[in-house]
Amino acid sequence: MKKKINERREGFMRLVVGVVSGIILGVWKYLIYLFWIINFFVAIFSGKRSKHIAEMSEVWNSQVYIFLRYMNFVSNVRPFPFEKREKNLSKFN
Repeated sequence: MKKKINERREGFMRLVVGVVSGIILGVWKYLIYLFWIINFFVAIFSGKRSKHIAEMSEVWNSQVYIFLRYMNFVSNVRPFPFEKREKNLSKFN
């Protein structure tokens, strides 16, 4: 019985998390577009990408992945700002 109540409460919490995290990730998305444009021109003119900009973009990618897993009931790990912000899930070089 207690598990059923907790699952129900977690289901309603997804509404709050969806709105708050959705707004944050939506605004953050435009910053990622700007990073993409900057990194594109850096790569064109310098011949190599900016690893720092790519790593900042990966933080957003990781957060969106966590958000989608949570909102689709795959995981109960809440996205940022409700849990610790995961910086890099893919560990790319």
